[in-house]
Amino acid sequence: MKGDDAGALRVAIVGSGPAALYTAAELVRVGGQDVQVNMIDRLPTIGGLVRAGVAPDHADRRQVIDVYEKLARSGGRFRFHGNVEVGRHVSHAELLAHHHAVIYAIGASGSRPLDVPGANLSGCHPSSEFVGWYNGHPDHADLPVSLDCERAVVIGNGNVALDVARILLKGDDALVSSDIAAHAREALATSRIREVCVLGRRGPAQAAFTHPELLELGDLEDLSVQVDPAELASVDWRSDDFASTLRKATLETYARSRGVPNARRLLLRFMVSPIEVLGRSRVEGLRLVRNRLVNTSEGRVTAVPGERSDVLQTGLVVHAIGYRGSPPQGLPFDAVSGVIPNRGGRMLDGPGGKPRAGQYVVGWIKRGPRGVIGSNKLCARETVRALMQDAAAGGLPVPVRGGESFSPLIHARQPDVVSYRGWKAVDRFERQRGQGVRPREKLTRVDDMLRVARSVA
Repeated sequence: MKGDDAGALRVAIVGSGPAALYTAAELVRVGGQDVQVNMIDRLPTIGGLVRAGVAPDHADRRQVIDVYEKLARSGGRFRFHGNVEVGRHVSHAELLAHHHAVIYAIGASGSRPLDVPGANLSGCHPSSEFVGWYNGHPDHADLPVSLDCERAVVIGNGNVALDVARILLKGDDALVSSDIAAHAREALATSRIREVCVLGRRGPAQAAFTHPELLELGDLEDLSVQVDPAELASVDWRSDDFASTLRKATLETYARSRGVPNARRLLLRFMVSPIEVLGRSRVEGLRLVRNRLVNTSEGRVTAVPGERSDVLQTGLVVHAIGYRGSPPQGLPFDAVSGVIPNRGGRMLDGPGGKPRAGQYVVGWIKRGPRGVIGSNKLCARETVRALMQDAAAGGLPVPVRGGESFSPLIHARQPDVVSYRGWKAVDRFERQRGQGVRPREKLTRVDDMLRVARSVA
C-alpha cells in the first residue's frame, strides 16, 4: 500500500465477506487512488459467509472472493486488519475519528430462534452453527454434533436447508474432494443417518429454495428423493412464472419416482410446523402440526396450524428458518427486521430516523438475509453512491485523527492483528494442505491461523 495521503478519502469497512469486498472494489472503481480503505474483521481470514456459509461441495462459488480481493486491492490503498473486533479492540467512535466514513458489512450470521418447547435439547442445532461446524468456522468447530441416529430432520425449506440435508446424505467419496472441515468429514464418514426429512411450513409453491438447488438433489448417487403426491395435488402454481413451472415439474418427477432400493432417502414434506422437540436430555423426536394455507388481506399466503399432529422420531434436528443480524454495541438496530436501520445505505439513528453522518451499511445487515452472493454488487453500488454523494456535498465529517495513526492504534490494542500478508500466508497454507485433492484443508483454530500468519510478519 502507498503512503497515507492527507487528501485521500479514508473509509473503514467492518467485515470482509462478499458485501465488504464488493464495496471496497466499488470504492476503488469510483474513487481510484483518492480512496484509502481499512478493512477490519474479527477473524484472521477474509471471506465471511462465503468461507463459512457456502456449502463445501459448492467450492466454485467461493471463487468470487479471489476475484473481488484483487479488485479491492487494485487501487493500491488497501489494508486488512484481521483478528480485530470492533467494540473490543477499537470503538465505533475511534473508527469515526480516523476516517471520513465507516461502512458496516457484518452480515447476519445468527439464526432465528426455534421458539418451541425442547429447542434447547442436545442434538437440536441452529443452521448457522451446524453450517459453521461443517465449514470449519472457529466459533463452531467444537459444536457437539452426534450423527448416531438413522433419521435427521431439517426445519425450513430454503437453500440452506437443502444444503444441510445434502451434506448429511452425501457419501464420504463425494466429500473427499471438497473443502469440508476435517472433523466434519470424519464424523460424516461414520454417520448412521439414512434418512433426512426437510420440513416446510407452507406449500411447495411458497418454498424458498431455488430450482438449481432442488434439481441437484436428483443427481446424488444412491439417494432417493421422495415427495408425497398428495401434497402436490391441490397446489396453486403460478402459470406465468417460469421458475414456478420448473419447480412443479421437478417435484412431480420426484413424486413419481419409485426410489432406489436400500438407498438413503431425502423426504420433502410441506404444510407442517414443529410445535415441540421431544426428549429428556437430548433430541428423541419432533411433534408436528399440519397446516392450512390462508391468503391474507395484504395478498400473502400464510400457514395456519390445524388440529392434527403427529410425532416424527429423530435424533438430530437442524432448524434453518432464517438468519438474523446483530450490530456492534452502541449502533442503532431494528429488532423487528433484524437490520441496522438505513435509507439507501445511509445509517439512521433509528427506524424512520435521521441519517448519521459518515456512517453506512451494506449487505445483509442493510437489507436482511435475502439474495444470493451476486446481490451484494448492486447493494454495494447503492451504498457507495450515497457515500460519494455525501462526500461531494461536504456532508462527511472531517477525521480528527490522521490516517497514519490508525494502524499503530490497532497494533497497540491487538498485538496479534493479522495483515493482508498474514491472511495470504494462511490462505496458501490451507491450499497446500489440500494436497491437490481438495481446494484447501481449513484451519479451524484462531491460534493456528495466528501461528501461520506470524511466519511472514
